[in-house]
Order: sequence, then structure tokens, then C-alpha cells
Amino acid sequence: MQKSLAEIARRWLTRKPESLSETEKGVLQSAIDRRTISRDINAVHEHGMSTGDRIADSIARVGGSWSFIITFLVFLAIWTIGNTVLLSVEAFDPYPFIFLNLVLSMIAALQAPVIMMSQNRQSERDRIDAAHDYEVNLKAEIEIMALHEKFDDIRHQDILVMREEMATLRAVLERIESRLPETGRPA
Repeated sequence: MQKSLAEIARRWLTRKPESLSETEKGVLQSAIDRRTISRDINAVHEHGMSTGDRIADSIARVGGSWSFIITFLVFLAIWTIGNTVLLSVEAFDPYPFIFLNLVLSMIAALQAPVIMMSQNRQSERDRIDAAHDYEVNLKAEIEIMALHEKFDDIRHQDILVMREEMATLRAVLERIESRLPETGRPA
């Protein structure tokens, strides 16, 4: 029993086919064609990334980790202790650590936009994930409605068969009853 897109849209989504988005039409068509719509979003996302995107994500992954923070704190401690205590006479960056401030400013100036690029890509990926989740959920709802309809059809057919069998049994009982003598009938 093949159904059309318009019929399914009216029946299960209670909407006119013209009011459906392209995504919803695609989901309905996949239900009609009995195709899956789930896909590996990670593979789709990885395929579209450039080398710069991969580098930015790696920098953001490292720069946002505890190991980086701890390593950087150790580096800062060594730098300050080295320039105040160990190299007090010939310190290459004496207190107030102007060279260290310059290095930190340059790192921050480069690291912040790279992390922002990575966050923007993650936001886009989240939007793609949400859209895919919507498609999968809509398809699941449609398939569940289709299963309910099939079960209702099976139940309806079973009821019709039972009614026919009951009518046949009633006819058999009436014939048997008509053959019984009047005195042998129960009161």
C-alpha cells in the first residue's frame, strides 16, 4: 500500500504538503521509500574541514586543557624565579618582566582568535547535529505512526474475521436448535 507524500503529510503531520520544509519533505520521502536518514555527522564534519580548521581545533584542544594550564603555570614560575633569584645579576628579563609580558600578549593575541574560530565551527556543528536529530526524531515518529496504523489494520481485519466466524457459528447453532424438538429446548 504505497502512500503519496501529500497523503502522509496530511495524515501523520496534520499539515498541508505546501507548508512542509525541505527537510520534512525529505524525511517523509525517506519514510515512503523505506530509506534510512541517519548518518555519521562526525564523518560529514571531518570531510569538510580544511587544514587551517584542523590546526585551529588542535590549538583550541591543547590550549583549553588542564595539562596546558599546569605546564604554562610551571613555565611562568620557572621564568619568574629564574629571572629574580637565579639570574639576579645578569637576568635577561628583570622585574617587572617586560619581555614576558610581550610574549604573553602575543600568545594571547594569536590564541584568542584561533579559539574563537574553533568555537564558531563547534557552534555550526551543533546546529547540524540539532537539525539531524530533528530529522531522525521526525522519521521515528512517522514510523511509529505507520506501525500503529498497521496494527490497527491487522486488529480490524481480525475483528472482521471473528464476526464472520461468529455469524457462521450462530447459523450452525440456529440449525441445530431448529432440529431439536420443542420439549428438549432449554427454557
